[in-house]
Amino acid sequence: MRFKRLAKGVAKGSALGLSLVATLALVAGCGGGSDDKAQVRLLNASIGVASLDLAVGDDEKVVTSGVAYAAVGDYEGVATDDSLLEVQNATSGATLVSTTPTLSTSNKYTLIAYGVSGSVKSTLITETEDTPDSGKSKLQILNLAPDAGALDIYETATSDTDLSGAATLASSVASGSGSGYLSIKSGTFRLVVTAASETSDVRLEIPSITLPDKGVSTLILTGSNGGLLVNGMQLVQKGTLTNLPNTYSRVRVISGLTSGTVTASLGGTQLLSTSTSPAIGGYVKVTAGTPSLSLAVNGNAVSADAGTLVAGYDYTMVVYGDAAAPTVKLITDDNKLPTSSTYAKIRLFNGLSNNSTEMSLFLDYSTKASGVLPGTASTPVQLTATTDSLLTVNSTASSTPLFTQADTDILAQGVYTVFLLGDGTSASTVGASLVKER
Repeated sequence: MRFKRLAKGVAKGSALGLSLVATLALVAGCGGGSDDKAQVRLLNASIGVASLDLAVGDDEKVVTSGVAYAAVGDYEGVATDDSLLEVQNATSGATLVSTTPTLSTSNKYTLIAYGVSGSVKSTLITETEDTPDSGKSKLQILNLAPDAGALDIYETATSDTDLSGAATLASSVASGSGSGYLSIKSGTFRLVVTAASETSDVRLEIPSITLPDKGVSTLILTGSNGGLLVNGMQLVQKGTLTNLPNTYSRVRVISGLTSGTVTASLGGTQLLSTSTSPAIGGYVKVTAGTPSLSLAVNGNAVSADAGTLVAGYDYTMVVYGDAAAPTVKLITDDNKLPTSSTYAKIRLFNGLSNNSTEMSLFLDYSTKASGVLPGTASTPVQLTATTDSLLTVNSTASSTPLFTQADTDILAQGVYTVFLLGDGTSASTVGASLVKER
């Protein structure tokens, strides 16, 4: 079932950030400032900036300092006729984003800073939403995860483990937008966030969230370092902030072996099931931390350490070298979208087993990666989208390409990896492919 949407919705702000003007109302929160000023507080939802300051007015006076990620500062007075709001890096003092909203002395506001380092945006919530009736709660959902794409949000009982009996709270909420306020039953529930129209692609599961009786709150969905998973925060109007972080990582297994089968599981979660090498597995969610690795090559157990998985990150585990004594490495993946709508991202992943030389990636003879050794990947680079291009990979030992692909299309907002797998001593023994990660 779907829930009633209330009339007050979302309004777009300046190019420097989206202004979501939603009205909220609960018990009066703490805050300073005189009666002739608006009251504004800063919330740090930017996964890429550890600490933020809030500066106000033309004189850029810092009124709130050192707001950590997933924290909110106190309300501070802001003159309505000098309402410049600047979000600054608390370490360097650099301005990351600014906005000059129309403020009212009768209102309280929360300025949310979100996004990644180098691309911080802002959203302003006006906290004047009417209190719902007894037994009801009002909830709005903001998708402030720049790289996650459109999202669906479902509600279930806390005892449920799937979505078979779920109620749909919001569908296809695009990045930078919101659901509007929903009037729903108060209580404690489980919320599940998925990719739009893809219930199997779970981006965040909140096992328990309390929607207060006669209360108003906002569910803020923020980005992750991997790009696809999201984190959550619940902001009660004029009240507290609760961090609802993701507890999972996404991991896949790549076999660069020349032949043979590979089976792998991590923390009891199957990653690859008797796959013939070379092979590229799909991403699977695994509980973050230090899960135990179970790995077998040709049915023979391989002793290896999976390392530490940080929640919200994407990883590729590569198995390569001698099948009798393979090497296993964990590589961090960056699947965040390019910063421009006309750009794409590309990298080179070297999983070759019998060629120890450095590899370089070229697109239309322009270098996109160099010095990439086996068991490593280059840092993704951004480039203008292109069509009908020539893609080549060369080793430092030979001018003859190990991999060539003509008529290559690199699409805007695409994230690509060129994989080199297998033997690698010649072009005929390389299992190479261009993979569009998203």
